[in-house]
Amino acid sequence: MISHEIDYKIIGDDIQIVEIELDPNETVIAEAGAMLFMEDGIQFETKMGDGSEANQSILGKIFQAGTRVITGESLFMTHFTNRGVGKRKVAFSAPYPGTIMPIDLSKIYGNELIVQKDGFLCAALGTSMKIHFNQRFGSGLFGGEGFILQKLKGDGMAFVHAGGVVIERNLNNEMLRIDTGCVVAFEQSLSFDIQRSGGLKSMVFGGEGMFLATLRGTGRVWIQSMPISKLIQRLSVAGPNARKESGSVIGNLGSLFED
Repeated sequence: MISHEIDYKIIGDDIQIVEIELDPNETVIAEAGAMLFMEDGIQFETKMGDGSEANQSILGKIFQAGTRVITGESLFMTHFTNRGVGKRKVAFSAPYPGTIMPIDLSKIYGNELIVQKDGFLCAALGTSMKIHFNQRFGSGLFGGEGFILQKLKGDGMAFVHAGGVVIERNLNNEMLRIDTGCVVAFEQSLSFDIQRSGGLKSMVFGGEGMFLATLRGTGRVWIQSMPISKLIQRLSVAGPNARKESGSVIGNLGSLFED
């Protein structure tokens, strides 16, 4: 066992938190700003890198931290360690309404999981986080979430946050097409690509977007019902700056008859 073995509990329904119980000298790593509370005896330290390679050089840590910036994450990660006597707890909160997925990386194919770039919440020390470039150029141009993803590798627990409800699909030499922003994570045994949603008429008037994510092969994929991008879009339509006509049958066409 390379990663620290941690116990946990998921609390809540719509906006969840994960409560981690640490034995003495056990450590959990998390995104900066994710901590909700920590009990007496828990000490935290902000570091470059995930700490998965204890003997990593300074240059290596800088490079690893730099790759996190490319994915839009913070340059630093926070390490929470139990320095007290007996078990102590630390909790982390989800950044927006949705679901926290506990994933045992030792049960993932190749011990590697590909995750959307803003999906990682926290993990046991020993978990490695690196960027994952999608090899298909079209995925980068039209994928909605970009072609830069995160790769989690290890043999301990990792926690990924997703928007809305999460479903898990197990593909057996099959193909599955998904809304581009709704892919949370998938095993590396699956190939990921972006394809047109159909003919020109379907792409323009179908309401499902111009492109769909396509996964092929054998392995598991996790799908979220409400990605943050879609949530922001819906809220902006219903916000204080939205026109009153937007909820009517005529919609914005009503503005054509205004002076």
